[in-house]
Amino acid sequence: MTLATEIEACRLCAERFAATATAHVPRPVVWFRPGARVLIVGQAPGARVHASGRPFTDPSGDRLRGWMGVGEDQFYDRDRIAIVPMAFCFPGYDAKGADLPPPPLCAQTWRARVMAEMGSHALTLLVGGAAQRWHLGARNVTETVSQWRMRAPGVFPLPHPSWRNTGWLKRNPWFEADLLPALRARVKEVLR
Repeated sequence: MTLATEIEACRLCAERFAATATAHVPRPVVWFRPGARVLIVGQAPGARVHASGRPFTDPSGDRLRGWMGVGEDQFYDRDRIAIVPMAFCFPGYDAKGADLPPPPLCAQTWRARVMAEMGSHALTLLVGGAAQRWHLGARNVTETVSQWRMRAPGVFPLPHPSWRNTGWLKRNPWFEADLLPALRARVKEVLR
């Protein structure tokens, strides 16, 4: 059994998900292969990704692909781009309809094995606070993203591309003016 198959069969959070407002069953979304040049570390699949079984099949994915300067054909080429979130399943919504955070159990169970199997990659995108906390020990997304030059060209911390962050993007015009051109150039270079 491959590691990807093991993860796809994981049901560690079945009781936790059954107790959420969505009362759903686990559906791990696994999208990586050893040797990929770019690693995207997200938070956890959303409800649309849970339904589709394919990462970033939502407006956040459209925005992220725009930030990277790639089309769907490149983005979904597992030999080039791996998408390894902090949790492989949709964690559900709370009683008020807000996204629940990625359960730590997922990263604790799978992350080291996935990273070992993937091997090295030329570029890592840390998308959102959960990914930045795990990989960098960072506590503040704005501070971490604003210091992107300290980690480039190998790592780019990014805010989550959710519509909920549209206000953040407007308050931080340097992100679009400075970081995104550098990110697109690096993605193009790595995928060449």
